[in-house]
Amino acid sequence: MEKSNFATTIYHALEQVRDLQQKIVERQRFKGYSGRVRAISGTVALLAAVVMSTHWYPQTYRAHVYGWGVVFLIGFFLNYGAMIHWFLFDPQVKRDIRRLKPTLDSLPALTVGGVLTATMILNQDYQYLFGIWMSLFGVANLASRHVLPRSIWIVGAYYIAAGAMCLLAPSISFLNPWIMGVVFFIGEWTGGIILHFDGVTNISLKEFVLYILNIKGREHAQQI
Repeated sequence: MEKSNFATTIYHALEQVRDLQQKIVERQRFKGYSGRVRAISGTVALLAAVVMSTHWYPQTYRAHVYGWGVVFLIGFFLNYGAMIHWFLFDPQVKRDIRRLKPTLDSLPALTVGGVLTATMILNQDYQYLFGIWMSLFGVANLASRHVLPRSIWIVGAYYIAAGAMCLLAPSISFLNPWIMGVVFFIGEWTGGIILHFDGVTNISLKEFVLYILNIKGREHAQQI
């Protein structure tokens, strides 16, 4: 009888330790990135591919560089705008500047991407831009895996694999926007779903899509 009580006590103690570990992990988890905004950004990339593939859009390298530059700026302001809103208005954050520290993890990859992009454009060598962007975006996702849902590594690996294929395939043209648009549409929607579903149960894919469209499902939405 005493052994049974002792085993029960040990079991409850281990459960409490697991709960404490889970709470510590949740506190370390960065909630500033929005799954909804990532999905919207991916959709913007696909729409840009549609526009740039039309016959009336200038089929020049400069026009396509400008087009993808606009996509980048839209995604940048959407994602960081959502993060600033989270920082200012989430009561759990309390506007503690230290909560923004995880955003620094992706800066090295993005900085290198910017330098390589400028170098390629200045040398009028556009062939490798898609591969560079995808690969470094993948590295940025992998660098954030310790503060985001662990499944985010899937997105990072996906972008790196897609980037490697673009870098190793000489037939890929920078003037074909579908490659970039489709890859980023899939990647950002996958990342958005991973962020949105983190710690949330009983949600269907249909409810997530409806939430993205701002129709319903807010009662299930994770505030990130």
